[in-house]
Amino acid sequence: MDPTFTLIGALMLVFSIVLSPLSSRVGMPVLLVFLGVGMLMGEDGPGGIEFDDVELAVIIASLALAVILLDGGMRTRAETFRVGLKPALLLATVGVAMTAVGAAIVAWWVFDLHWLMALLIGAIISSTDAAAVFSLLQGRGLHLNERVSATLEIESGSNDPMAIFLTLMLVTLISEHQDGAIASGLLMLLQQFGIGAPAGLLGGYLIVALVNRIHLTPALYPLLVAAAGLAVFAATNAVGGSGFLAIYLSGVVIGNRQVKMMPLILQVHDGLAWLAQLCLFLILGLLVTPSELVPLLGSGLILAFALIFVIRPVTVMATLWPFGFNRREIGFISWVGLRGAVPIVLALFPVLADLPDAKLVFHAAFFIVLVSLLVQGTTMAPLARKLKLEVPASEAPFRRFPLDVPATGDHELMLFPLRGKSWNKPKKISLLRLPEHTAVAGIFRDRECLQPHPDLEVSTGDVLALFATPVGVTELSKVLSTREAPKHLAERTFFGDFVLNGDALLGDVEQVYGIELKEMPSELTLAKCFDLRTKGHPVVGDIVTIGPVSLVARAIEADRVTKVGLKMES
Repeated sequence: MDPTFTLIGALMLVFSIVLSPLSSRVGMPVLLVFLGVGMLMGEDGPGGIEFDDVELAVIIASLALAVILLDGGMRTRAETFRVGLKPALLLATVGVAMTAVGAAIVAWWVFDLHWLMALLIGAIISSTDAAAVFSLLQGRGLHLNERVSATLEIESGSNDPMAIFLTLMLVTLISEHQDGAIASGLLMLLQQFGIGAPAGLLGGYLIVALVNRIHLTPALYPLLVAAAGLAVFAATNAVGGSGFLAIYLSGVVIGNRQVKMMPLILQVHDGLAWLAQLCLFLILGLLVTPSELVPLLGSGLILAFALIFVIRPVTVMATLWPFGFNRREIGFISWVGLRGAVPIVLALFPVLADLPDAKLVFHAAFFIVLVSLLVQGTTMAPLARKLKLEVPASEAPFRRFPLDVPATGDHELMLFPLRGKSWNKPKKISLLRLPEHTAVAGIFRDRECLQPHPDLEVSTGDVLALFATPVGVTELSKVLSTREAPKHLAERTFFGDFVLNGDALLGDVEQVYGIELKEMPSELTLAKCFDLRTKGHPVVGDIVTIGPVSLVARAIEADRVTKVGLKMES
């Protein structure tokens, strides 16, 4: 191998990583930075690298997407399925098909293509991108309400099989002119879902069993999970299923089971997912020829804006209206139909099949992704805040270290730095309301480790080291919170000054607070009020306004509101 290519590749990675902080300062999606570096190093840029190996690009892109989906699956909580599964699956199937048809109509008009090629463009750009959506949300520190975040997460992780099915079916139909291509395409769809889903679930359980039963050096556990996940991906593809769906579901199973060394696995996989995104977008940036995008400027913008402002909103409203989403939530989900790497990768299939106008299809898909990242990606966070879809979030430990010793059970060592105004006044350790099965291991102050004792006071600048179980992380994070929340997300501002039980009656609220709530019967419980407004799937942050009172869902257990914040309108 020529060492020059190795040097150039390494420098591209370094340059992309060094430039990544710039994205948050100017509100630009970091994925756009990676694409830009790839384009600058390409044949039209100062780098002048001529890269046109489509087969190699497809292999690298597929593996990168698999790694990204495995990481995303492991961070998906099974509890989110109660509110997001049904609407997300409808968006990922019917929604993708509707988007493909709508985009095809516009593409047929603006590009003057045969209707099958127009349908192919529609299919290629029909799916949203999990990596793009959540790298932007997490990078902006947004914590959306569970109904919105769960729907976006599950949709973007599961809509690839439908887009792949439509793309492959149309490529086959165009290239081979087979009369039975539609029937074989439907069979392919059944295979993609019918094999991919069970293979992913089975693979996930087998990976969990393997990791928990084998004893390895800690550093090898994340690599074992990555290698096993890719094995599930490849094996599923080999038997005709959707490898992307399989590896995503394997990740979901792994992330929701008790797995040895899980914090370390997640930490390493976070880095692997970023490396995969870097390689993926750099390769795709190298493939494109920017000068060939210029002739598409007018027609490409028409298609991109039609997709953003018409097709996606119509699709979302048509599929989500039965599930209790309010207008603000539907508006935001409509806007976050972000396109990323998947459409560009799918656009390589017509090039591999040597279809007519294949280059036009590829550059059109690339252009759509660029516009989506620029328009939707830069405005996503401000829009979420404008629509008041954020909810207060507890802060996670600064570091978590698994204890790979049988006697410790599932205890971990967690570090919490104490910062912020709430810790300016020293507090005794004995007065900290720590959850059960939690013990203070030590206090670090001015580079020294102090022995904990009940009368020792802690304050800003100290770092607490604790032994705790994963189930206590949420409660610990609240007790040791170090983040100064924005004013509108402070607990009293967001939830109100009063906390009530979900089984309290509206009549009781009327008597205690001396108000009249005529809009609903007084014998209703507060929890029932939320059920009626949300069609049985409430989430933290839901608001029910009754006369002069706003009820805010504060805690949820199994689709039932257990704690309610009460705010009196001034």
